[in-house]
Amino acid sequence: MKITTAFLPTLFICLSAIAQEQTAPFSLRADLLQNPSQVYEHGISKDIPLEQAVLSGGRFQFCQVNSRYPMFSWVLPSQYQSAYQILVASNRQMLQNDSADIWNSGKIKSNNSTGVLYSGPALQASTCYYWKVRTWDQYGKPGRYAAIQVFSTGKEPDDYRLPSFVLIRTPQQPLKTSTPDADNVLYDFGKDAFSQIKLSVNAQHHDDTLILHLGEAVTPDGHVNKHPPGSVRYRMIKIPLQQGQHVYQPDITPDARNTKKNAILMPAAIGEVLPFRYVEIVRGGYTIDNVSRYMVSSTFDDTATTFQSGYKSLNQIWDLCKYTIKATSFSGYYVDGDRERIPYEADALINQLSHYATDAEFTMAKRTLNYLIDHPTWPTEWSLQNVLIAWNDYLYSGDLRLAKKLYPDLKAKLLSALAREDGLISTRTGKQTPAFLQSIHYAAFDANAQLKDITDWPPPKFGGTDIMGETDGFVFADYNAVVNAYYYAGLEAMAKLAKAMGNTADADHYKREAARVQTAFQRVFIDKQTNLVVDGEGVSHSSLHANFFALAFGLIPHNKVPGVLSFIHSRGMACSVYGAQFLLDGLYKVNDADYALQLLTSTDKRSWFNMMREGATMTMEAWGQEYKPNQDWGHAWGAAPANCIIRYIAGIQPITPGFGEVEIRPQPGLTGPIQLRYKTIRGTIEEEIENTPARCRLQLTLPGNMTGHIYLPFATDKATVSMDGKVIKAVYNGAYYEIRNIAPGRHTFEVYSRN
Repeated sequence: MKITTAFLPTLFICLSAIAQEQTAPFSLRADLLQNPSQVYEHGISKDIPLEQAVLSGGRFQFCQVNSRYPMFSWVLPSQYQSAYQILVASNRQMLQNDSADIWNSGKIKSNNSTGVLYSGPALQASTCYYWKVRTWDQYGKPGRYAAIQVFSTGKEPDDYRLPSFVLIRTPQQPLKTSTPDADNVLYDFGKDAFSQIKLSVNAQHHDDTLILHLGEAVTPDGHVNKHPPGSVRYRMIKIPLQQGQHVYQPDITPDARNTKKNAILMPAAIGEVLPFRYVEIVRGGYTIDNVSRYMVSSTFDDTATTFQSGYKSLNQIWDLCKYTIKATSFSGYYVDGDRERIPYEADALINQLSHYATDAEFTMAKRTLNYLIDHPTWPTEWSLQNVLIAWNDYLYSGDLRLAKKLYPDLKAKLLSALAREDGLISTRTGKQTPAFLQSIHYAAFDANAQLKDITDWPPPKFGGTDIMGETDGFVFADYNAVVNAYYYAGLEAMAKLAKAMGNTADADHYKREAARVQTAFQRVFIDKQTNLVVDGEGVSHSSLHANFFALAFGLIPHNKVPGVLSFIHSRGMACSVYGAQFLLDGLYKVNDADYALQLLTSTDKRSWFNMMREGATMTMEAWGQEYKPNQDWGHAWGAAPANCIIRYIAGIQPITPGFGEVEIRPQPGLTGPIQLRYKTIRGTIEEEIENTPARCRLQLTLPGNMTGHIYLPFATDKATVSMDGKVIKAVYNGAYYEIRNIAPGRHTFEVYSRN
């Protein structure tokens, strides 16, 4: 090919422009908000400037920064950062001229691109601010400034306060229409959603009435199920019609139970919602021109994480769980389903991990934790989960401010006041004094005047004498293994949080206490004859739960793991959808990926496949209707596979807060080829995995400012390891080949048997 000399300058300019553009940061966030300039009206996106919306007197909704000293973050192209400069101004024109009247950080030598605190004068209320950032690469070369981001502050900012949030309404059309009989038309939207109905009707008379049925389930003959089981939803609505063509959006009547004390209420700008998939309309003297619904949810990036494997059922379960996280975000908090709409700590913990796995959104977890601190629920283990949620928040977002604010409360929620001399805790030894209950903000909840151990839910005979329950026969004692396994995990998390805050005295204290509890746990709860974990002190029974919680939290000595695994295999899925999270955690943490995948993709009654088989398009509260008769069909605590697929099958977990260092330890098992895109606070990780007994191949892309530590699974140390086509030395640890300190960019790793 011949290139003329006249063309070369143009080519050089184009390539230079592309290179410069690639050095500009992108995906800016102010106080973790991804798009604070987007404006909504009653949940519908509007293409108007934020500056105009701020002056509208409350007509429009938008996310607001409520901190006087917000936190900034950004994403880099495939490079390391050695310094940054942030400009904050009161108008766009000033920033366009690279000037700033509010704050100019100057060149700050730092590789930090997450959790960067604003250090200018306190931001004022109800004001628009403009900011941008540029960075220097690892060679000291400056890049271009990022595109300007604008955000607004709230009416009552504080030094630190969580940002506000918006709910959105997405219009949707039915995917199918059918006629179950001559008098009715059924519209199927394909998936269940917390929604509002909208109809366009042409009526012949002014006194006609349209009857419609909204529901989550249908009968075998194709009608909306008007008598669904448990808390599966159904609603009949009668609409008085006006003569001629009109659009109707009937209000959803609030439910008596899910709008009472402790429930999260829907904001007035959105209105009430009902979960439904199907709409059935009774024919009459009118013409239905259009049927649609508005799905209500929090903002959710459907493209943030994508996953595809060679295992069809695993892909279906991923889709089920990912959609669950989006659909159940309708209130802006992690709630337990439509029956109650109450935040519970256990629901929040699983929801948080699966939310992080499906979208790089961090404010909902913070908002829910902040709420739960003052609105605790009754199970002992749930209180301890507050600390785990706080640690996950910091680990994934890189933002420690909420944990700092809540630190005194988190110390109380750890329940150390209930400990005896060897460190083990109990709720049944008279230590739940009024002062203790006040310290954890506890008031009577569901007739429970104090905390009470739960293990799993529901218990036997809950909702009927034939209900077997989900506790695997757990025998409760004064000192229980599951509670103390959680206590150990909480102590470890508190030690790490205290260290991050610079509180070395507390960090050392919690580290010592964790070691003491570990010793006491193994002495009291591990049976010397069976080498299994018993349910409680003085109890001979060993449940599945006592063993998988101990395994998940690292309390089983290495030499006893095989026996515990054998016992776990013998029990199957003898736990609830909540317990399944920690069962899978335990299995993957000891590299039992094949059995974990077997449970994930099972078609038994106790499986995620069974939820779909029974008609749900979100994860259920239980494995099926027979296991919890009052269950609902939209419960995110059943969505554990979403985070297990990312954290274990793809093997992606942050090592340092904010993904500065990431572990890539895939456990694909027999899934076939895997393709994955996973968005983090630092940018998107991409994986392509091909795994056979003879070869494992990983194509990996790491975003800028992220260092990877790679662990390639292989069954033998008699193998060759290569990186980007060159044979390298790698340490074999008995299950993986370790390749550490991998720089950003695209890399190909292979391990294969030697000939």
